[in-house]
Amino acid sequence: MLPVAERAAPAAGRHPLAGKRIYIPPMAYGSARAFASAFRAIGLDAEPTPPPDHRTKELGAHYTSGDECYPAKVTVGDFMKVLERPDIDPARVALFMPTAQGPCRFGQYAPYLRQILDTHGFSAVEILSPTSQNAYQGLGTLAKPFVRTGWRALLAADLLQKLLLLYRPYEEQRGDTEAVYEESLTDLCDTLEQTPPEPGVQLLALRDSLVRSRGRFRKLSARKDRSLPLIGVVGEIFCRLNTFSNENLVRCLEAYGAEAWVSDIVEWIWYTNSEHFRKLKLTGRLWSMEALGAWVRKRVQQRDEHVLAAPFHEDFAGREEPDIYEILECARPYLPREGAFGEMVLNVGKVVYLAKKGAAGIIDISPFTCMNGIVCEAIYPRISRDLGGLPIRNFYFDGSQSDLDRDLGVYMELARGYRRQRQ
Repeated sequence: MLPVAERAAPAAGRHPLAGKRIYIPPMAYGSARAFASAFRAIGLDAEPTPPPDHRTKELGAHYTSGDECYPAKVTVGDFMKVLERPDIDPARVALFMPTAQGPCRFGQYAPYLRQILDTHGFSAVEILSPTSQNAYQGLGTLAKPFVRTGWRALLAADLLQKLLLLYRPYEEQRGDTEAVYEESLTDLCDTLEQTPPEPGVQLLALRDSLVRSRGRFRKLSARKDRSLPLIGVVGEIFCRLNTFSNENLVRCLEAYGAEAWVSDIVEWIWYTNSEHFRKLKLTGRLWSMEALGAWVRKRVQQRDEHVLAAPFHEDFAGREEPDIYEILECARPYLPREGAFGEMVLNVGKVVYLAKKGAAGIIDISPFTCMNGIVCEAIYPRISRDLGGLPIRNFYFDGSQSDLDRDLGVYMELARGYRRQRQ
């Protein structure tokens, strides 16, 4: 792995990010906004990078070699688009780029970005890549409040995204659901920023914000029959959630008369937690202080999720998100977690789970050459046969022009045929 360059230590008593603005790549639009608000809630300046566009592709292609996966090109392009602005002082910029272990090239993003910045004269730009492995280096004393606030921000943003996907296909007036979603997202961000970070106070304030959002969505003029074919959407986490990267595939699906169930961000967080426990057990550390800390963190996260999701029990009836261990067990006959790692296991398990919940088809969104997508594509034919011919289609994206509309039209005919057959 490429090394991340060491940065100079900040002056005593001064926070290392003081006076800097943190830019967050929009894996998902709502989640990026909420995550930026989580930073602002602890006193740090943050905002999502501007919406991706043609300039994003130009800069991404210019600063990368072509061997990287498409999300790397998009995130690099978005970051460099910020840095090329004449009003930007590189010394006052921090780029948020998380990292992860495992087979995915995502683990190389942060060190590769550091290399690009140093090579092209932007060595003053800081890369913020906090993980539990480096004790959230860079956040200092703010690490503890940020970790919990950031977790709650992602939870709440996922819930709003789920409401959006649940109501938008059935709206009677085009655009009403998007307007309610934007209002609710603004409410969430304002609540995060204006509420004291004391855990109990913050949790109740976020719940109240989500209850207000629930009321807005329930007032929408929309059909309640859920009569449209349900299409599960899995795949590489950035590409499936970043609408620019996948050419707004979900909206295209809805235009063909489908309801989409998209795997969210929190699913990945629960998976990494489960992997932590599995590795603790494998190394004989299940009764260590590290394991105790992991167990306490899991219990806290579960309580937060329960409190924030409870108001939507009726709204999400039939669309309940599974426990992570249920997904892993669904994957076991095809791709046991002990022999594989990462999104390929989640995707395979989620396909089986979504079929049980009545999905008429599955779409896997991945970057071109993505190993997770390629492995899943090799397994999907067997899953499809076992599930009575469930139509499963891989869509790969690399930024080149594709005839998405034609392909989705053909796919939806297969999904409707499968639905009639099952009924």
